[in-house]
This record gives sequence, C-alpha cells and structure tokens, in this order.
Amino acid sequence: MMPIATAIDPPPLSSEPRRPDRESTGRSVVGHRARHAPGAPPRSVSAPRLRRVSLFGAVLRSMRPKQWTKNLLVVAAPLAAGQIAEPGVLGPTLVAFVAFCLVSSAIYLVNDCADVQADRLHPRKRLRPIAAGELAVPVALVVAALLMAAGLVAGFLTSWELGVLLVSYLAAQVLYSCWLKHEPVLDITLVTSGFLMRAVAGGLAAGLPISDWFLLVAGFGSLFIVAGKRYSELHTLGSEAGTRRSLVRYTDTYLRFVWSIAAAATITAYCLWAFENNGDSEVPWHTLSIVPFVVGLLRYAVDIDAGEAAEPEDIVWGDRLLQAIGLVWLVLLSLGVVDV
Repeated sequence: MMPIATAIDPPPLSSEPRRPDRESTGRSVVGHRARHAPGAPPRSVSAPRLRRVSLFGAVLRSMRPKQWTKNLLVVAAPLAAGQIAEPGVLGPTLVAFVAFCLVSSAIYLVNDCADVQADRLHPRKRLRPIAAGELAVPVALVVAALLMAAGLVAGFLTSWELGVLLVSYLAAQVLYSCWLKHEPVLDITLVTSGFLMRAVAGGLAAGLPISDWFLLVAGFGSLFIVAGKRYSELHTLGSEAGTRRSLVRYTDTYLRFVWSIAAAATITAYCLWAFENNGDSEVPWHTLSIVPFVVGLLRYAVDIDAGEAAEPEDIVWGDRLLQAIGLVWLVLLSLGVVDV
C-alpha cells in the first residue's frame, strides 16, 4: 500500500532569488520617474540602437505633419481682409502655407536633435524617431537643411517680404531650440513670435495691409495658446521631470496669470476689431461672430485648466464640439466679409 502524503508538504526550494515586487520595494519596477535637482540639466540616457525602419517613414514622422495645422494661421490675414478667394491672393497664400510647413518641419528636426536626451525621459516624446533610435542625428540634420533651403526659395520667389519673414522665423526658432528654450519668459516669447509670424505671412505674401487689431488678436491669442501649453506641461509632468528645464522656474499660478491675461486681451481686441469692421451691413455678422469666438476660447481654456493642452493640435483634431464652434465662427466671419 502506498504511504499517505502529509497534509501540508513544504514548498520546493528554488535556486533563483525572489524578485522584488511593487509592494516590497515601495515603487514600481517599470515607469519610475527620474528626479532631478531644481535647475539641473536632465541626466544622460544611453541612445537606443538604431532600429531598421523605413527611412522615409521616420523622416515624415519627424516632420510632424499633424502639427501643420498651426500653419493654417497663414490664411488668417487674407481671410480677415475678405480677399482670400482673389486669384492674386490665393496663390501666394498657398505658397506661404507650404513654405511654413517646410521650414517648421526643419525646425522640428533640429529641435529633436538638440533635445534627444530630454525627449528620452518624456512619456510621449521618447517615441519620436530620433529619440527612439529610428533616425540618426546626422541624417536628420541633412534633411532639415534641405527643408530650410526649399522653404526659403519658395518664400523669396513669392515676395521678398515673405522671404525675410521666413529667415526671421528660422533665426528665432534656432535660437530657441539651441539656447533660449531653457530661459523662462524668453521661451514663451519666441514660441509666441512663431505663431504671430504665421498669422502675418499670408498678408505679406499677397501684399495685403494688416490692421493693428488683427496683430493684437494674433499676438495675444498666440500667447494664450503657448502659456496654456506650458501650464499643461507643468501640471502633467511636474517641474523636475527633466523634460524641460524652464519649467523649474515657472509656477502654475504664474502661468495661469499669463494665459488668463492673454485670453482677456484677445477677446477685447477681437471685439474692437469686429465692431470696427461691421461697416454698413444690415446684419452685424462680425459682431455676431464674437459669440462663437469667445465660446471657443473658453472651451479651449477648459482643456488648459485640466492640464490637457500640452499638444494644441491634439485638441484641435480631437475635440468635436470645439470644431463645431470653430465652424460656426468661420461661417459668420465669412458672411461678414462677403456682406461688407
């Protein structure tokens, strides 16, 4: 007869040591956030080995075509002037749009090369081709130089004013990417200037006059978006994540003050522009456009306050209600332009 086994047998001894889990160590093994002393540069992260992927695909992703929506600001001045459909205006405006897509993509490549170490600490930016090891830095810089050259040639062939504006944009953004992005206030100022240059590019390309109210709306509106972007980054990542050194010098109260003041100035300037451009129209279309403009700005402010505006293009593409509000605003604005 077989012997009866004991009720409780001791577990077999294992030669492998027991791995520490989340509870025993007090922290997760994966996804631990790196900490840095305030003001210290991000710690060096070893570069991943280059992965075999499509070179064209890696370059295209690094050009960030999703962010080309920012360059739609180029049509703002011709649209506000009511001449966007004119043959001598539409062509140069489209060229200005393409030129800004080229030079802005070149800046994205330069910026990713300069920030490759910090990007590898970021939960989303680490997936970019250069940070992920899918695109070598020398190749990215060569592509950036070609894009810059193509954009400048297109700009100068359209008008010398547009060409000079593109040169100024490249100079400001290179300074930002290589040096000034770590300086508080200056980083916000330079990014805001990039949005403002886009807004006036269409008018310069087509030789259209640009009103002072338009410049105020474009300038303070850009500041509102950029300050909201920094506020969201500080809200979601913290000041010591090592992804952006200028965040160490910012506080959420300061950035909230900046984007609140910018929002108020944008609304005020737009209202004054709308009242001035009503003309003799029976229906005050420009005045009516104030309502969706303000509602859309307040809707965007909800995303800023929740810390979800770190990538403005994601809000534009993903918020259906904001898109509907923007469409209503565009229709009213277009009716006002046609009726004047």
